[in-house]
Amino acid sequence: MPRRVGLPGANELFRPTGSPSQPPAQAGAKAPAKAVASPAASGRVRHDEKITVYVSADELIALEQARLRLRRDGVVVDRGRLVRMAIASALDDLRARGLKADIVRRLGE
Repeated sequence: MPRRVGLPGANELFRPTGSPSQPPAQAGAKAPAKAVASPAASGRVRHDEKITVYVSADELIALEQARLRLRRDGVVVDRGRLVRMAIASALDDLRARGLKADIVRRLGE
């Protein structure tokens, strides 16, 4: 006699993934606008937005080597978090120093 395996239904597969303390957002409802403060790096949290950044092979290798160097020194971090921290650092420098910020100088090279 063949045995049937019970598979999860659509409700189980496509359930809301927000925190249990928050009710799921209603379909079509817009989330309230968040106050924009200093764009500090977010760390290991679930992110709502995504961008794609293309890098050269050398840049990707340098990023991975930086991640491994940090790991060797006891700082365990993934590439995404490393990039988010670098962006936050560059934006803080730009906000504090304006046109004298390192990123402005590098953009002009």
